[in-house]
Amino acid sequence: MKEIKSIIQLYNSFKNSGEKCAIAQVVRVEESSYRREGARMLVFESGVFEGGISGGCLEGDALQRSQIAILKQQPSIVTYDTSKENEIGVGLGCNGVIDVLISPISEESPTLKMLQKCVSDRDFHIIATVTALDAEIDTIPLGRSFYYDKDSASLEDCEHDGLRNFLQDKIQDVLGQQKSKTYHFEEEGIRASVFIEMIPPQYHLAVYGDNYDVYPILEMANLMDWDISLVGNVQKLKKEKLQSVKNIYPKDFEERPLIDKRTAIILMAHDYKTDYINLQESVKSVSPYIASLGPRKRFDKMVAEFKTNGIALSDEDMERIFAPCGLEIGANTPEEIALSLCSEILSVFTGKTGGMLRDKKGPIHMRN
Repeated sequence: MKEIKSIIQLYNSFKNSGEKCAIAQVVRVEESSYRREGARMLVFESGVFEGGISGGCLEGDALQRSQIAILKQQPSIVTYDTSKENEIGVGLGCNGVIDVLISPISEESPTLKMLQKCVSDRDFHIIATVTALDAEIDTIPLGRSFYYDKDSASLEDCEHDGLRNFLQDKIQDVLGQQKSKTYHFEEEGIRASVFIEMIPPQYHLAVYGDNYDVYPILEMANLMDWDISLVGNVQKLKKEKLQSVKNIYPKDFEERPLIDKRTAIILMAHDYKTDYINLQESVKSVSPYIASLGPRKRFDKMVAEFKTNGIALSDEDMERIFAPCGLEIGANTPEEIALSLCSEILSVFTGKTGGMLRDKKGPIHMRN
């Protein structure tokens, strides 16, 4: 999401310059690749760009090809086989086959409007893009993208009935699996490949605390472009360190952050009573991650007090409460603890367990 926001920001800053531009997007990956499907870069004809499609080994070539696409005003697919010794990127750790769709765009193009929708709210968004085509059809050109409207359960502006019905069915699979995927459509002599991209909302971090150790956590979350909410004593907090916080809630007010399934909660008031009350409220939420800062003995005391007060914590509740919290990386300083906490949050959201990649059996990334 951070990359999409950066692309939109650059486009808005250049759109009055008269420069033409294109978007290069990874739409297929075989074997290893530094970036996965969906990675984008926006390129202006002057060479200014934002985003990336690899770890730096393909961007130079993609920039030049984007400039050619801008000149011709024609989309194209470029295949990079970085497993070959004479291919761009050799020796830079790619060792895979990557298809990149390069599409010229303009102010009238629906592409940027679709991306703008994706950053407009905390919801999942679907964009279907034609990445291969074996026929000349005005309504389904190469590079054409269609936005899926969840309210009407339909693809916007997709005029081909067969393709629309096919994709609307496949989109349900993508939503169910929570994973982008390429599908192949064939009907009456028409063959097309379509990349159905699921773009999830940003992660949201809700921090309950106002001591000096909250600031490294806010900085770390901001670096990863997470939405941030903070509950604490507003008078105690340093305003100059809160630039990244989207929502601030005074702890004595009733209003609290909106918690969804992409929200992680960290309880770090360093006050037993406050953390106890906040934990009691947090377990009522749908958050998959609730961290209670402090030693296990402190949390065990809370659990015992819950039981005494007739509050039952289910096995599901205990599964999503992390106390002590953080990955075991030997963290001691507030900055190291922030790294440990944010790493654990990411591992929970992605369904990973942490550990060293050198000990992992098989590929780093899940493959189609």
